[in-house]
Amino acid sequence: MIRINKRITAFILSAVTVSAAALTGCGQETSVSENVQESTENQVSEVSSETSETAEASEISETKTESAKTDSDADSSEEAEGKPAVEIDGLEYTGSTELEYAQCFTIDNYEGGYSLINIPESGKYLVVPEDGEVPENLDDDIIVLQQPLDTIYLAATSAMSLFAAVDSLDNIRMSGIKESGWYIDAAVEAMQSGDIVYAGNYSEPDYELLLDEECDLAVESTMIYHTPKVKEMIEDLDIPVLVDRSSYEKHPLGRTEWIKMYAVLVGKQVEAESFFDEEAKIIDELDDTVNTGKKVAYFYINADGSIIVRGSSDYIPKMIELAGAEYNFDQIEGESASIPITLEEFYASAVDADYLIYNGSVDAGVKTMDDLIKKNELFADFKAVKNGNVWNTGKSFYQSTDIVGRMIKDINIMITDGDPDEMTFLSKM
Repeated sequence: MIRINKRITAFILSAVTVSAAALTGCGQETSVSENVQESTENQVSEVSSETSETAEASEISETKTESAKTDSDADSSEEAEGKPAVEIDGLEYTGSTELEYAQCFTIDNYEGGYSLINIPESGKYLVVPEDGEVPENLDDDIIVLQQPLDTIYLAATSAMSLFAAVDSLDNIRMSGIKESGWYIDAAVEAMQSGDIVYAGNYSEPDYELLLDEECDLAVESTMIYHTPKVKEMIEDLDIPVLVDRSSYEKHPLGRTEWIKMYAVLVGKQVEAESFFDEEAKIIDELDDTVNTGKKVAYFYINADGSIIVRGSSDYIPKMIELAGAEYNFDQIEGESASIPITLEEFYASAVDADYLIYNGSVDAGVKTMDDLIKKNELFADFKAVKNGNVWNTGKSFYQSTDIVGRMIKDINIMITDGDPDEMTFLSKM
């Protein structure tokens, strides 16, 4: 009877029209560019919505600041005392997972293979080993995830590469984007073979399929906060929802370090530590990089004609800095990581930039300098265009969270006239 009732609920829920809402998170800054990318890949939203989403999210950002700061201070105090964020009856705390760059989640570990993942503004998740008992008297806000978690619905596009990096695609049964939307070979192959099936995008999941496959976890991006009723609907089907906030990380390797969180879900902590250590060596190799003084502008052109640049505290400017260059818009600050400006404002700051990098992960329509100039003839005046120093990230950049730090090396190769064949993401227009 319970199963039948759930099916009826799923049918009713699938017919409900949901309203949009926005939410901010770690660092109190929205990462709208990444959210728009998720939306573009799902073919459910236009990139031109980015500006309005930024404004909407900014309105509530200020109200979150004090509470988030208080939580952060409390967590720091507890860590300093060697205590877990949450005391759990019957479980003995053994220590917290060391995080070098990530700031948007923590992992507390307990004897017996239990772990508590805390993602502020997403939730607290107690991962219980397959044969483990669920502790009694848990706080009401703790979500239990009983292993094995092997029928995951993955709607957070950026997480797929992290699962692949620890050889755990077998844990993902359903995808929030179709095969044609993936730029990760392993994900494409899994969908072609039927090991992973399409279960609707984040705003319109196939509730019946989630039930048929006995989905044990839905991993969503922060785009789910634009359709909050969908999150409630999934939870009403007794399917826990985990919201990935990796796009809010300030350091590029902070995003990659989310591999440690996903590894806890699938029991691949050792593999994740090893993989991350190898990726972190990129930063070590560039430790002695001298600032070349060269200026780099990173941008794309929105559907409404505005130019979208990154705020100075975003991880993209940090990449440019680590590579040995200077970000052209380091003076731009705001509540959002992605900030719309006029072409005139962009021209004033970037006309003399040494290099232009076009964000092809959001807008794949600009592949050549002719394409760029067709957008607006003013680009023909840019120093970088005249010197042939215009580059494109390509579509795979956003999905390749596991190796995102390699963009730093790409930028370093670019500004030092290195070998383009050694690049991972960038290609010259």
